[in-house]
Amino acid sequence: MSYHVYVLYSLSTDKFYRGYTNNLEDRIYRHNSGREISTKSGAPWSLIWTTEKESASKAMILERKLKNLSRQRLLIFMNKYDTGLVNQEVFNKIQSHSSSS
Repeated sequence: MSYHVYVLYSLSTDKFYRGYTNNLEDRIYRHNSGREISTKSGAPWSLIWTTEKESASKAMILERKLKNLSRQRLLIFMNKYDTGLVNQEVFNKIQSHSSSS
């Protein structure tokens, strides 16, 4: 079974959420339907970046690393590993907004 490590972005709160799951579609649905307390206030969330890992333990290690990155370092990481970018348009807007702040 493969696991997805993912980064979501909320335009309304201008925040990122990092997580991992074995069912990405269902997980994003749960975030956007208000079923997750930690992301309820930021809905709707946009999937920005994702990658697959072959085990839950490897996904958890990467998720932990991503959660420890500052906003700027997270943007640098996603840009470096841009094959995981799934929403380039939103990513570019976030980057330009972050660099002008």
